[in-house]
Amino acid sequence: MKTFIIGISGVTNGGKTTLAKNLQKHLPNCCVISQDDFFKPESEIEIDENGFLQYDVLEALNMEKMMSTISSWIESPSHSLVSTDQGNAEEIPILIIEGFLLFNYKPLDTIWNRSYFLTIPYEECKKRRSTRVYKPPDPPGYFDGHVWPMYLKHRREMEDITWEIVYLDGTKSEEELFSQVYEDLRQELAKRKY
Repeated sequence: MKTFIIGISGVTNGGKTTLAKNLQKHLPNCCVISQDDFFKPESEIEIDENGFLQYDVLEALNMEKMMSTISSWIESPSHSLVSTDQGNAEEIPILIIEGFLLFNYKPLDTIWNRSYFLTIPYEECKKRRSTRVYKPPDPPGYFDGHVWPMYLKHRREMEDITWEIVYLDGTKSEEELFSQVYEDLRQELAKRKY
C-alpha cells in the first residue's frame, strides 16, 4: 500500500506540534506520531557535570519503541492509530511524525516523503521556552547550559543530510506556516496520484 510520511522537526518551541495538529485537521486519512511521547522516565535520564538532566539527546528517548509504532502504522495504516475521519479508500494514508530529533536518527533517514525543519532565533526560543511548563521544570540556566547547545550540535549534524529538507521560519504566524506547508504537501501529494 502506498503511504506518505512527513517529518516535522526543529528547535524546541518552534511550532512543530501546532503545525502537525493543524495539518492533521486538514489532510484526509492522516495520523500523527509525536516524538515527545517516547521520552524515557526521568530515572533513566543521564545527568551532566552541571547537574542538568540530558533530555535533549537521542538517548533520552525510547527510539526503538517509536520505530515500532511507526512500523506498525506502515504495515497497517488504516488500523494502527487514530486518524481523521474524513479519509476514504482512495486517499493515500498520511503519517506526520513530529519531534525535535527526527533527522538525527539514522534509521528514519529512508522513510521521509517530505521533511520540514522549523527554526527560530535564540532570543525568541528562550522567550517561548520560559513560558512553557515542563515536568520536571527547567532549572535555572538549563536553556543556556543544555537546551540551546544541544540544538546547535544537532543542527550541525544535519549538515551532512543528503535528502531535501524544507526549512521554515518559526517566527511566522501559525496561519502562514500552515498555509505554506499545506500548499507544498498538496502539490507533492498531487504528483503521486498519477
